[in-house]
Amino acid sequence: MAILKKWADKSIKRAKRPEAVGVSSLELSALVNDFLRSGLEIHSLMVMRRGKVAFEAFRAPYTPEMPHAMFSVSKSITSLAAGFAISEGLLALETPVLEILPELRGYVPEEPDEQLERLTLRQLLAMTSGKSVPPMADKRKNRWLRDFAEAPWRYPPGEGWNYHNENCHVVCAMLQRVSGMTVVDYLMPRLFEPLGIPRPFWETDGNGVEAGGWGISLTTESFAKIMLCCQQGGVYQGRQVIPADYIQEATRRQTESGGASAHGKVGYGLCFWMDLLPGSYRAEGVFSQLGLVFPDQGACLVMTGGEIFSADSLDCLFRHIPQLFLDENGPKPERVIDPADIRLPPLPELPRAPRSISLEQKLEGRIIRFSQQGPQSLPQALGYPVSVMPVAVFFMSAEKGGGINDLRFRFQTDTLQFSWSEGSERNTVLCGMDGRARRSLIRLGGMDFTVGCTAAWEGASRLHVWLRPLESVAQRRLTFIFSGSVVRMLPRSSPGLSSIGKYLTGYISTLLPSALGGLMASQASKLAQLAEPMHIGTVTKLK
Repeated sequence: MAILKKWADKSIKRAKRPEAVGVSSLELSALVNDFLRSGLEIHSLMVMRRGKVAFEAFRAPYTPEMPHAMFSVSKSITSLAAGFAISEGLLALETPVLEILPELRGYVPEEPDEQLERLTLRQLLAMTSGKSVPPMADKRKNRWLRDFAEAPWRYPPGEGWNYHNENCHVVCAMLQRVSGMTVVDYLMPRLFEPLGIPRPFWETDGNGVEAGGWGISLTTESFAKIMLCCQQGGVYQGRQVIPADYIQEATRRQTESGGASAHGKVGYGLCFWMDLLPGSYRAEGVFSQLGLVFPDQGACLVMTGGEIFSADSLDCLFRHIPQLFLDENGPKPERVIDPADIRLPPLPELPRAPRSISLEQKLEGRIIRFSQQGPQSLPQALGYPVSVMPVAVFFMSAEKGGGINDLRFRFQTDTLQFSWSEGSERNTVLCGMDGRARRSLIRLGGMDFTVGCTAAWEGASRLHVWLRPLESVAQRRLTFIFSGSVVRMLPRSSPGLSSIGKYLTGYISTLLPSALGGLMASQASKLAQLAEPMHIGTVTKLK
């Protein structure tokens, strides 16, 4: 309890009601309804003004204490880490990359690469390195720095904007080199502990260097503390935490940006996006992990979600901004809404359904094994093996699960015990068959997850199993079709791979020259379609 209290002591203060800090409860209600009506999957929302939380909501099964995957919000955290190193004299924005990582020279042809010699920390953070690392590069290989060094130049450094993750991984490698510790260790006494943030998980490469451009997990409030600290010029609860001059530099427009939406074209700072209101900026991760700061309004907000097109979530937010923030000199609102009445309904789970008792009895004491041949072997060959976890969980990971096999079902009164193997890891989860998800702890791809699971029969021979890793953004939906001793498993995800394919198509075509971008985008779309093939196996007796 002492550890929990340590962090709770630094919680953001709560306002008694939204209007007490100049936030319109009427507009909050309209915003939440807009999200729901638009079909945009939001997991949490927290709005802050005048240093206090005006409103917060969580959509079950997501909860305040559960860390959530932040994806490219990680870039903004990497930028803040660089800011601390600069303030301590370990680095400067104009530090040449090769001054800190001279080994990168060994990954390029024998003749000197003049552009690599010119590359600086500022250009990495501003996404103007000029490098064009393939978006589909296989992250399993322990060669992320080499992938960066060997990647072609799209522009000379500083002469064009090209957004990609590896820029920030190189920054993390530089930070680890000059500080002698991991980025998380470096940030603990400088950022996380002063804000009351427990040690976060951050994915690393095989050498223990943080991914940089993705991979950190934070609770909604931890994310909110960071954005509130930025909004307050680096100050939190009266203490200067983040260097003020770095916040000012990182959150001003450094370069043009090439995003596909209006929000992506305003400009880019040092791993922060500029946005539509004057002076506003944001941290952003795919699937709508968003932290927005509005300096002129003295406000900020954060949200987590599962909507892959963040631009759609931003459009929804900006339909209600700036009117969300009340004019301090204006009249008091004539109508207010109790924030307790502004709710996010639970995400859907499988409902209770009639049981297939005869088939349940036949499956007891048996195991399902899938053939290693045919379409189900293709994702493994492409480096993206099918896992019980959704594609979004492992897409950018150095270690991946995958290769589902040796399944076993054990049916109980209101639950299904589902066991399976992926590589050397074996896991068991409990699935509610009464319409209520059950939580289980699993470990896959070297990472720990809390999963919420339900199961239900459709007719006499079709079994659905839904699994949602609560630290991530998507839900895996498995359908098993039984016919005698043959079983077919159809893996699907929510959000589906069709959405991910569309996202990759748009993302790649904005990053690469038109001809090459179009080619790679078409391949990404095809890969998305092939990534979840039907698996065919047999039901056999346990030996």
